[in-house]
Amino acid sequence: MKVKGKTIVVTGGGNGMGRELVLNLLDKGARVAAIDLNEAALNETKELAGSNAQRLSLHVLNITDNKAVAGLPEEVAAIHGPADGLINNAGIIQPFVRLRNLNFEVAEKVMDVNFFGTLYMVKAFLETLRSRPEAHIVNVSSMGGFLPVPGQCVYGASKAAVKILTEGLYAGLMDTNVKVSIVFPGAIATNITKNSGVDVPVSADRDADTSKFNPMPPADAAREIVDGMEKDKVRIMVGKDAKFLNLLYRISPGYATRFISRKMKSLLPD
Repeated sequence: MKVKGKTIVVTGGGNGMGRELVLNLLDKGARVAAIDLNEAALNETKELAGSNAQRLSLHVLNITDNKAVAGLPEEVAAIHGPADGLINNAGIIQPFVRLRNLNFEVAEKVMDVNFFGTLYMVKAFLETLRSRPEAHIVNVSSMGGFLPVPGQCVYGASKAAVKILTEGLYAGLMDTNVKVSIVFPGAIATNITKNSGVDVPVSADRDADTSKFNPMPPADAAREIVDGMEKDKVRIMVGKDAKFLNLLYRISPGYATRFISRKMKSLLPD
């Protein structure tokens, strides 16, 4: 689905990849409804949009609030007209700890934001999208959604749930006007750790410096996602690391798991 002239809803539009998705869509001529918890961050996105801001609306909202989310389609339609697309980008990670040291409150928050937030948004907008001549749902998963990452078990489980939810949506909607895509980003240079309230050990910086793949700039990641959306791709692998690890895991799950475990070892306390 070409995005020019379409109304696209983007969650997590105040920071990182979500902000860049908003800006990219606006540059391509879309009308955009940006959703985020952080009002100040949304206003920064609006400032960066420049003259394109006339096609941008800001919505301060917690996507884990099902009742609030349920009112969004009407709110967006009153400003831009009915939504034609939805990009579920908002997400958080968990602290880099072993499962035995992760408390249930944190685990529930990760599942609420990453999985239930995505589910609530899809459920809220699905009937509107089905009523449009053409429409598209894009859900952002993670490499952790197909590859086990030590210290991120619950995060990975939440993104695996997004993966299966999205694949089920694709199967259920393939004979309709609604296209569905699942995104697997690799390492993206965003501030997700800060936004998630997670402290990363100093050694993580050294690991990143010696990694085979450098983190992708969020603007480049957004460009690949929107390009995949416009080409109606079902699976959008973002970054060389995501493509490499996807292939490696398909060939040898055991070796891929050991490979990522070695890379992540320094981040995990005993």
